[in-house]
Amino acid sequence: MYIKQHARIATALCLAASAVCAQPTDGLRNAVEQAVNTNPEIASRFSAYRASADAVDVARAGYFPRLDATASIGRESERNSGLNPENRNTGRSAAGLSLTQLLWDGLGTRRDVARSGHERLARYFELRDTTEQVALEAARAHFDVQRYRRLVQLAEDNYVQHRYAFLQIQSRVKAGVGRGVDLEQANARIALAESNLTSEIANLHDVTVRFQRIVGAAPSLTLPPTTPLRDGVPPSASEAMAVAVRQSAAISASIESLRASRSLVEAREAAYQPRVEARLRSSVGRNLDGIQDQSRSSTAEIVLNWNLFNGGADQARVRQQTHLLRQAGDLRDKACRDTRQVTAIAYNDTRKLADQLVFLDRNTVAIEKARDAYRQQFDIGQRSLLDLLNAENEVYTARRSFANARFDLDHAFARTHASMYQLVAQVGLSPTDSSSTEAEGWTQGDDAPTRCPLIPVEVGGVGREELDARAVKLTTGTPPLAPPPGLAPRPAPTKPPTRRP
Repeated sequence: MYIKQHARIATALCLAASAVCAQPTDGLRNAVEQAVNTNPEIASRFSAYRASADAVDVARAGYFPRLDATASIGRESERNSGLNPENRNTGRSAAGLSLTQLLWDGLGTRRDVARSGHERLARYFELRDTTEQVALEAARAHFDVQRYRRLVQLAEDNYVQHRYAFLQIQSRVKAGVGRGVDLEQANARIALAESNLTSEIANLHDVTVRFQRIVGAAPSLTLPPTTPLRDGVPPSASEAMAVAVRQSAAISASIESLRASRSLVEAREAAYQPRVEARLRSSVGRNLDGIQDQSRSSTAEIVLNWNLFNGGADQARVRQQTHLLRQAGDLRDKACRDTRQVTAIAYNDTRKLADQLVFLDRNTVAIEKARDAYRQQFDIGQRSLLDLLNAENEVYTARRSFANARFDLDHAFARTHASMYQLVAQVGLSPTDSSSTEAEGWTQGDDAPTRCPLIPVEVGGVGREELDARAVKLTTGTPPLAPPPGLAPRPAPTKPPTRRP
């Protein structure tokens, strides 16, 4: 029951304010949902959040009166050293009630309540951050299982093609029209293909076990292809970074930790002021303080206690907490810089890999056509076996590079959404609990990061048109263009010396 409760609330907490966009296939959604519902790290963060909520109630107890009941029973021995000394032993008993109400403590209780409230929000944002990161890990595990299943298929096809070439050469050798060295070359390539297949199967096993660790169950034997999470990605890197910094749960948690440290500094300063309490006390007893028989007493008083000197401990505590406040500000700016870096790299990967896929697809199609032509020429004796085997390896390498780039692109989109704290919403999960309104209306205010400029990085480089122009000049015999600044020109190749007989 507790696990179901934490899972439902954690799923709600992790959602950003953005609307749910186009939903991907159920395979990715199920993996993310199951990981959020069963991951122990999320359960740990949820317990910390619940504990921080109880800490707020502990701090608020300072506003209420304190009622104490006391009772005692025993014997009292008294000796009078006067003219007639005598020992008197009597039994005694007492019972009493005391009511104490805090009237003033330098606003220490109020600031302690504020500190506890900020710590509760910090734990809430940490829960959101952990949930989003677990969702990203689940998405990565899902993509990796799909990736290595595809790579195993490619390795199997590569082995089949090499086995087919080996059988062809073997039949030719047996017929006396082939060379034995070709058979050995084909046999060596089969061994390499078997090694590649073994490595891919081992990699598939590792990512499957990793999927089981993150999600909590092994993946199904068939995973449908996943639609890339393209929707909801801003059109520019600067906009993506702005969204990430605004919605980052890690930054929000660091800001609340900063506010909690500030409240604690103010609470420490309350020790400089007096503490005023109202006290009511009523007691009843028998044979108290050497007085025989029953006694009753009631007291009502206002008590002021003001510490004037305690060795400088109060000043030291204020200084200590002031330094911790500065540390909290530094950690807030660090969280912003980390978020900015992660978002910028993930966003750039989505653009880079989308372009690479076009070139890799063109490369794969061209190499497959060349391999088919080599095979036809090998059948009629115009190509050597080595040419054919090299072409097969190039096809395998090209297909493998395309598959890796394809799943890297899926992961890059997932990383981009996770950096903007909207991945869970993108896979189709929606709030299911009222706790999702915990930070409703929350803003960074004046505590926004101050040392975290959201400026995209510009990378220098020569444009494609200039590179094409340099290639054209090489074909016409014109000296190539000067290299970009900072790159030394390569030395001209020298002619090797002629070896004399």
